[in-house]
Amino acid sequence: MSHSADVDIDFGKRTDVLKLLKHIPAKRKDGVKHNSGVYVQPIPIDPLTGYANLDYHEADERGYFKLDFLNVGIYTHIKDPAHYEQLLSTEPPWHRLKEAAFVEKIDQLSNYVDEVSALLPDTIPRLAMFIAAIRPAKRHLLGKTWEEMAKTIWEKPEGKTGYYFKHAHSISYAKLVALHMNIVNESKLS
Repeated sequence: MSHSADVDIDFGKRTDVLKLLKHIPAKRKDGVKHNSGVYVQPIPIDPLTGYANLDYHEADERGYFKLDFLNVGIYTHIKDPAHYEQLLSTEPPWHRLKEAAFVEKIDQLSNYVDEVSALLPDTIPRLAMFIAAIRPAKRHLLGKTWEEMAKTIWEKPEGKTGYYFKHAHSISYAKLVALHMNIVNESKLS
């Protein structure tokens, strides 16, 4: 019985939350600790490592539910709920994506200065397509026009062609990137 649910929860400081929660770190097939996965229900534990005794794929098959607690440092720059709402309601400074120094500060975009400046995303849907296109399975779409990219960007790749983002995941990341653009734009770092 496989659940195959992918639940990601973002935190400004993941370690602060984990200190408050009884949890068991997940492990990968190679036995290494999963970067973000934890179990909050009882699961067999490896007494030597303290990690789950089953890799997260096998644990999923047996009905255990892994949560990914993601460390998203962007949230540490938000002063309070009003500041967050203000950042979300502000149109991102799309024109600044032409500036390499600005792009280099933006999460998800910093390693793709040339690609960002070539495509210049100017909406959340286009930013989501860009974020999907920089994943291995869709990288072949970089350099295409927005119209060409839109034709296949959300199709599941056939076979094992690499990591890719689904539409909902890309939209979520695009909104986070837009939030970060606004944070950097209003800060003295910009």
